[in-house]
Amino acid sequence: MSAVVPPVEGEGGAATPPVPWGVTSVAPGSGAASEPTAAVPAAGPMAALLRLADRGAPVLAFVAVILAWELACRLVPIPPFVLPAPTAIVRGFAEIGLASWAGHAWATLRVALMGYLLAIAVSVPLAMMLANSRLLTRTLLPMLIVVQSTPIVAIAPIIVVTMGADDLPRVVITFLITFFPIVVSTVTGLHATPPELLELSRSLRATRSRQMLHVRLPFAMPYVFSALKIATTLAVIGAVVGEFVAAEKGLGFLILFSTQFFKIHQAFAALIVLVAISLLLFRIVATAQRRLVPWSLPAER
Repeated sequence: MSAVVPPVEGEGGAATPPVPWGVTSVAPGSGAASEPTAAVPAAGPMAALLRLADRGAPVLAFVAVILAWELACRLVPIPPFVLPAPTAIVRGFAEIGLASWAGHAWATLRVALMGYLLAIAVSVPLAMMLANSRLLTRTLLPMLIVVQSTPIVAIAPIIVVTMGADDLPRVVITFLITFFPIVVSTVTGLHATPPELLELSRSLRATRSRQMLHVRLPFAMPYVFSALKIATTLAVIGAVVGEFVAAEKGLGFLILFSTQFFKIHQAFAALIVLVAISLLLFRIVATAQRRLVPWSLPAER
């Protein structure tokens, strides 16, 4: 049964007839008959094709680059020790056993994770202290900038000689590369808290610790997770730098060993595994942000 709009009193006291729901009313005297409201047309096949192209564009672009790379290596006389073809890189994967790949990948991933987690454990509390104390900021921040400005490749041999040739120096190198972006981004997020929220927390007599944990730190989550995503790639870079200096296993060691014997296709294969590890860590952090603090993500457009 269709709903009916109640009569409305018109000019001169005359009541206009009731208008059924879904029928557009027409001004008196216009001479036009009432017509049902038009439905919004459904999206056509062109819109579906555009959505499919938007989703598949990265994959298509990647496949096009690989095909162009393969054709260039076959048509142009490029030495394989300069730029191996993608098919040669696939052959490089097969030349190394699966157990050897797993050992090298785990050695690099273990060091990257230890340095990354250590950087988080140190950087976030340090950033909270810096945001709470102007004196501490003026004291420690210049020293942090000096440490970050020092080329890590230059001090990596010194760290290895000082701390030995096991995992510890590589973890320290990874930590030194990773912690600074987390500190800076977290401090920036803590300082970006709206003053109204801080005034509201003070009016409610919240302590400084509660204000930090329940107001400023939640507001800084977008900044924190942005730094954590960047730090995943830096952690892998730090682990590889440490393996270049002193290591007996790891993807960085495998790249160095392969290039010394001009097995560039194996070095490219190890590089692809490194990229895969970086993408995996980045995806894990992005998933953690979406599951734990979804409100920190930007609104989808």
